[in-house]
Amino acid sequence: MKRSTAYFCTECGYESPKWAGQCPACKAWNTLVEEPTAPKEKLRAKSQTAHAVNLKPVDLREIDVTAECRIDTGFSELNRVLGGGTVEGSLVLIGGDPGIGKSTILLQVCRNFAVLGKRVLYISGEESLRQIKLRAERLCALEGDLRFLSETNLDSIREVLLREKPDIAIIDSIQTMYCDDISAAPGSVSQVRESTNALMQLAKGSGIAIFIVGHVTKEGQVAGPRVLEHMVDTVLYFEGEKSSSYRILRAVKNRFGSTNEIGVFEMTERGLEEVKNPSAYMLEGRPLGASGAVVACSLEGSRPILLEVQALVTESAFGMPRRTAAGIDYNRVNLLMAVLEKRCRLPLSRYDAYVNIAGGMRMNEPAVDLAAVIAMISSFRDKAVEADTVIFGEIGLSGEVRAVPLAEYRVREAAKLGFTRCILPKSNAEKCRGVGDIACCGVSSIQEAMHLLF
Repeated sequence: MKRSTAYFCTECGYESPKWAGQCPACKAWNTLVEEPTAPKEKLRAKSQTAHAVNLKPVDLREIDVTAECRIDTGFSELNRVLGGGTVEGSLVLIGGDPGIGKSTILLQVCRNFAVLGKRVLYISGEESLRQIKLRAERLCALEGDLRFLSETNLDSIREVLLREKPDIAIIDSIQTMYCDDISAAPGSVSQVRESTNALMQLAKGSGIAIFIVGHVTKEGQVAGPRVLEHMVDTVLYFEGEKSSSYRILRAVKNRFGSTNEIGVFEMTERGLEEVKNPSAYMLEGRPLGASGAVVACSLEGSRPILLEVQALVTESAFGMPRRTAAGIDYNRVNLLMAVLEKRCRLPLSRYDAYVNIAGGMRMNEPAVDLAAVIAMISSFRDKAVEADTVIFGEIGLSGEVRAVPLAEYRVREAAKLGFTRCILPKSNAEKCRGVGDIACCGVSSIQEAMHLLF
């Protein structure tokens, strides 16, 4: 008797006939779940029907790559993250916490596409048509060839897409879609994988640009098998604190552009609005003359962003000092404190340390090292750094300040916002002199930076 169920890994999608504690493919523990399998005969018949065309291999020299058509989304921030706009026939996955703004930005993007004369079809499996209309009227005035459909059956959706032939299609969300050939519940590993595969074939075969909304787990990853992210062309994540109105759109995979770019938006009663100058937003309301607060300059892709690094160093009341990091790597903070204790003779092993990047941003670039070190020294000595000073540089284990890439862009951004002094690596200082109305002070070690600032 044939088995009608199998075990699937929720991380990588590996299929196994029996349960195991560890996935043989990705080595993750306790990720195999039992789900119904699709009848092989139906899948084989469907596959043969879909490929019953005359396929002809093409020579590489015959492929035209000059006419890559990108569609403007109407948001310069979103265009930046996508690599210049939406590519025809691409499959884009957008994930994020509930209520972060995924459906909101896609509805606004649909409006922008329709204004440009594109045919748009918005398919929702979570909201009724009435709910969509109420939200649309609250956000923006819709015009152009923009149509809506409330459906979860993927076979019916495929027929509608092939009949209507829109330029853009929105699927909200992939966890609500199901195929008749799969007996598992919507949102399961089997359903998500087969639904995404069907949409990928549809996008590549018909040239429709498809946006997929994906739910996330409590760890912040897209729900479903890891293979889901491998199948799509672009994976975007919405990030942001629930207490803040600002949202950060970040690409973790992009076959048509860089994954280093970010887009910054603000959630308002009229929907999401672009933040043209993220540096001004990050420095908004920063304390002047307070110890432990330093302005740094990090680079996200080609965009320099000024942000405030805060540190609080206080004597520990217990035998084991506490270390906390928000927005910066925790292990990096421990490493920098060890360098300070060894190279600068600061007795930080008896002190609690709390390091935070204000504004909810998360930066993993080593260029923030020098600012974090100066912030901790400032809090330890209770001496403030001048408010018109910006600091950046990478710290080595010997206490040296190493060069960072694109230092000129960082200095120019600081000068644009009115800063008059920049502490940067000495190897970058020569190239940055004369860039804007700002004094560039090069340092080669933490000790030199301490002598300049304290």
